[in-house]
Parts: sequence; structure tokens; C-alpha cells
Amino acid sequence: MHPTRFCSIKSSFGFYKALLLFFVLQSFNSQAHTPMTTPPILQKGDTIAILATARKNIDDNLQPAIDLLHSWGLEVVIGNTIGLDDNQLAGTDAERAADFQKQLDNPNIKAIWCVKGGYGTVRIIDLLDFTKFKQSPKWIVGFSDITVLHNHLNTMGYKTIHGIMPVTYPRATTEAVESLKLALFGNPIRYEIATDPMNRFGKASGELVGGNLSILYSLLGSNSAIDCTDKILFIEDLDEYLYHIDRMMMNLKRNGCLESIKGIIVGSMYKMRDNDIPWGKNALEIIEDVTKQYKIPVVYNFPAGHIRDNRALVLGSVVHLEVTAKKSILQFD
Repeated sequence: MHPTRFCSIKSSFGFYKALLLFFVLQSFNSQAHTPMTTPPILQKGDTIAILATARKNIDDNLQPAIDLLHSWGLEVVIGNTIGLDDNQLAGTDAERAADFQKQLDNPNIKAIWCVKGGYGTVRIIDLLDFTKFKQSPKWIVGFSDITVLHNHLNTMGYKTIHGIMPVTYPRATTEAVESLKLALFGNPIRYEIATDPMNRFGKASGELVGGNLSILYSLLGSNSAIDCTDKILFIEDLDEYLYHIDRMMMNLKRNGCLESIKGIIVGSMYKMRDNDIPWGKNALEIIEDVTKQYKIPVVYNFPAGHIRDNRALVLGSVVHLEVTAKKSILQFD
């Protein structure tokens, strides 16, 4: 073959190969940015199930939470796990999984409000079948240990609500309670809070993901692990040693999570503990130390987490974050 003709063929092959690669990448990108599924917003007359996925609920009075839902025009179903006692847990793994599955599969249940956190949800997550949930999605609501469900479902492509739970409702602020109602009934959510001296200024938009830092840390490497790519990360925690906070943040960093996020929202870091020899930084200073190299906006002391003013966050939603010297604004699409 003539050398010139060979070069021409080789050049054409390279062009078509590059063109094919372009379309493959475009296809991948379109799949990677598939919009999250929003469960149907609640209407008056809809039914919410209250159940336990983790710690037992023996002594807590649920009537205030039930009355709240009734005042919103909603019906309530109490799950079989309420009142069960298996040491720390609300029944055996099989019992908790069966109760959750029952409400998950029931198309008449429009939301599941987890009664409390603690520990134990991770023990049932792999026992659950989400086939019928995909056919009839519903809101999963809670915080703390419920971060397991949030991340599992967010990774599957479904929005969830990080917010107050039945046992925390009586202590919650009016703003926290109202924010949950806004989220469930599909009303616009916009938070405007006072600035914090530690805040890092800037603007960012992206899908909101996250939850309890300890749970996020424990899920890394599993099929419920957080996807941080181009997301805005929310974290909060309770009753941890300060060096644990550093260890967990370093793990997020080493797993590439911090490299790929667009912004960070730090909720309450409540009742932190220290060793006899102090770590030398508080929880917020630890987070700042680990993340300071990233040129992204960061909000500290956002009203969400293990505090009375636990504002609802629709995880999986696209949000717009603006952090200035005067205030911080979080707007949900």
C-alpha cells in the first residue's frame, strides 16, 4: 500500500475512534447525572408509618408526634417494632427488617418516619428488597443512624428527608417542625442563617448528600457508601472523641470524597469528648484543618443534627449554597 494512502486510512481510523469515544463519554455523563427521583409529596389524608429500624422504643411517648401528624391532616400507622425489646434494639434484625419491608411495600403508606436512631439500621439494610419501593417511592424520614437509609437510597437515585424524628419532636424548635412539614408537603425551602466566623465564602450548586459523619465513615466501601462527586456534603455528629472526628475526616479525604465535592455544610458537632491529653482542636477546627486546601464554600454551625433546631434537609435535591460575610443561604430547587 502506498505510504500516503496508509497514513490517510490510519488518520481516518483515529478520527472515528475519537468520535466513538466522545459519544461513549457523553452517554456516561448523561447517565451519571440522571435526575434523582422525588417521591410524591404528601396530601391531606395520606398515611405515615412510624417504626423502628435501630434502638428500641419502650418508654418514649409517641402521642405528641401522632397528634402533630393528625394536625397536618395525615393518618398514622404504628409499626410492629414499636415496643419490641431485644437488648438495645427494637426487636431482632429479622423483626425490624420485616416491619420496614411491610411498610415499604404498602402503596398506601406515603412516608416512613423512623422513630429514633442509635444503632442498628446497618444490620437490616441488606435484608431489604426495594423492588416495590421503586414502583411506588415514598419518603424516608429521620436522622442520625437513619443516615444508612439516606445514603443507600440516595445512591439508588431517590430523595429522602433528613429531619426530626418522633422521639425528638417534643424538644424540637418551631422552625425545625415547620421545616419538616414544608419538606413533606413539597413547599419551597430556603434557609438564611447568620454568618459564622469560621465560614469560607463562595457559591456552589449541586446535589445535597450526607448525614451523620460516623455513619458515613462506616459505610465507605459498601454499596451504601456516599457518592461525593460534584455534590454538596452535609455532616453532623454527636458524642465522639475529637481524634475520631479527625480520623473520619481523613478517611473521607483519602477516599477522594473531599476532592470531588463543591461545598460543605457542617451541622451541629454536639457533646464532643477529648482525652486526658487534649487533641488541641475542637471539632470545627479539625474539619477546617482537613478541608482548608479545597477552594470551596463551607458553612459551620448550620442548624441541623443532634440539636433542638434540626432543620429538614431534602437529601438528593439540588441546592444552591451562598456563603458571604453577612449571611449564608441554602436554597432547594
